[in-house]
Amino acid sequence: MPTPRPASGPPGPGPAGDRPSELRTLGEQLPRFMRLVHALKSSQAAESRDRAALVLLFPLARLGPLRQGALADLVHADPSTVSRHVATLIERGLVQRVADETDGRASRLVVTEAGHAALDQVRAEREAHLGRVTADWTTEELATLTTLFGRLLDGVAASLPTDPAAAQLPRETS
Repeated sequence: MPTPRPASGPPGPGPAGDRPSELRTLGEQLPRFMRLVHALKSSQAAESRDRAALVLLFPLARLGPLRQGALADLVHADPSTVSRHVATLIERGLVQRVADETDGRASRLVVTEAGHAALDQVRAEREAHLGRVTADWTTEELATLTTLFGRLLDGVAASLPTDPAAAQLPRETS
C-alpha cells in the first residue's frame, strides 16, 4: 500500500492513466525535492565545504583514477569548483595525485584508504537518514521507489547535452 501524500504536498494524482496530470504532479514534486535537498545541505552548513568535496569521492571510487577535468565533466561542475574541492580532499589525505601512465604531463586522482573510510562514513550517514525517512515504508515500496527513481535519473542524465559517453556510465549506487 503506497504511503499517502502529506496534506501540504501537491494535489493527488488524477485518474489512473491520466499521463498529463501525472507529469504535472511530477513537475511540481521535483522542484520541491530539490528545495528539500538544498535545505538538508544547508542544515549541514558547518561542514558544507568538506561535504561537497566528499561527494567527489563517489565517482572516483566507482570509476577508478580520473583526471580532474574528466571528474568535473562527469559531475557537471565548474572546473574551478572541482579544483577547490580536490585541493580539500588532497589536504585531508583522502585523495592523491598519481602520474597518468598515458601522459606523463598529466595526473589522475586516486582515492586513498582514508578516502575510502570517509566514503564509507558518508554512505552510512546517508543510509541511516534514508532509513529514518522511510521507516514506515514496506520493503516493496522502497524497492519500487529505488527502481523508478533510478530510471528517472537515467532518463534525465540521457537528456543532458553532454558527451554521449557520459550518459553510458554505470548508475551511481552510492
